[in-house]
Amino acid sequence: MHTSPHILKPASVRTVMLKVLVALLPGIAAYVWFFGAAILVQIALASVTALIAEAIVLQLRNKPVMLFLTDGSALVTAWLVALTFPPIAPWWLMVTGVLIAIVIAKHLYGGLGQNPFNPAMVAFCAMIVAYPQLMSQWPGAELNAFAPMLQAIFGSDRHLDAIVMATPLDALRTILRDPVQNATIAGILGSNPSFGNVGGRGWEWVAAGYLLGGLWLIQQRIITWHVPVAFIITLGLIATVFNIASPERFVGPNFHLFTGGAMLGAFFIATDPVSGATTPLGKLIFAAGVALLTWIIRSFGAYPDGMAFAILLMNLAVPLIDMGTQPKVFGHPRKPSP
Repeated sequence: MHTSPHILKPASVRTVMLKVLVALLPGIAAYVWFFGAAILVQIALASVTALIAEAIVLQLRNKPVMLFLTDGSALVTAWLVALTFPPIAPWWLMVTGVLIAIVIAKHLYGGLGQNPFNPAMVAFCAMIVAYPQLMSQWPGAELNAFAPMLQAIFGSDRHLDAIVMATPLDALRTILRDPVQNATIAGILGSNPSFGNVGGRGWEWVAAGYLLGGLWLIQQRIITWHVPVAFIITLGLIATVFNIASPERFVGPNFHLFTGGAMLGAFFIATDPVSGATTPLGKLIFAAGVALLTWIIRSFGAYPDGMAFAILLMNLAVPLIDMGTQPKVFGHPRKPSP
């Protein structure tokens, strides 16, 4: 029998961030297995950049440097930036992206807890708009020789034909939009080496790793079920309906959920308590909107994976969503009586 007190001490920011980092490890392990150890170099580079930038900005703002530097929030942002950027992106692209996330998207708005937009997604969108070619160079599964990838990160020679392959989402979009090929979904999935049994080759296991880590975060009560469940159900439902209506033009739900950044976004990015909705109903609406926009951008937009743009667009709607979904105060009507 448990004894009093029954009110538990709230988890510290450091504990929450540490658990988020731990939850990312299964996905990172799968990432390394299928796409090589270059991602570890990018994570290290992003982490060092984030910590230095965080320390400098905190010093300039006259904030206690060690208190905020050790809370883990800068490392979480750095890891998310690294995991959304290509593992063979040049070092300066990674550094620039992290600086945008920490200095502009986080501290320009007042620091931790004040940013209206997810910093990692701001970095991704800024870089893919500014450098679309560099942000589209991804290694294929089993094309993961470490030396050439390291050369691509730190060297000046960007001849990457031996290790670069189109991502599954990019390959699918490119082939479907080529009027000469007149391809169908079944023909593409059956012949292109980018695709595996469920989603993108290798990416399906990375997504499964993020799913495992995300479920652990729910079990640890670091995040609630609302955003991941609403996102997965909405994206799966939309993909299923259009796949049934036009199977030759639209892929099914498995491909959408286990390819690209769907699982990473559902459990680790859209669940951001600062830039996302805060009420239970608001979280469901927010996640459903992210899923809908992700599917629209993937299916009709100019970018292969719309997860980052979808999250930022829904970040804009968060104040309105929270305002309209405030729960009724006990003992008071939802609206004042006339």
